[in-house]
Amino acid sequence: MTKITIVAFDGTRFELDAQPGSTVMENAVRNSVPGIDAECGGACACATCHVYVDDAWTAAVGGPAPMEEDMLDFAADVRPNSRLSCQIKVTPELDGLVLSVPERQG
Repeated sequence: MTKITIVAFDGTRFELDAQPGSTVMENAVRNSVPGIDAECGGACACATCHVYVDDAWTAAVGGPAPMEEDMLDFAADVRPNSRLSCQIKVTPELDGLVLSVPERQG
């Protein structure tokens, strides 16, 4: 299992054991992380699973693909480290990943 920490907007930390091959969004929804609405169910067709990647992890996670960049146009408070959690695949290399949830989703 890969350990992922998601910090809710109120500062609550959710420590998740994520199965490699799944997405961060799937794990967030499964663990009822507040602020990850995931309205499209992971199809990269909305921006309701928007997260901020911790600066120490941006290189490991990588940047968004063009389709994800288009969807981020609909997110609120987009930053250089913004990603859609449905597009972040869990891998063993992401063990220890830290993400934060914005105040509101787009």
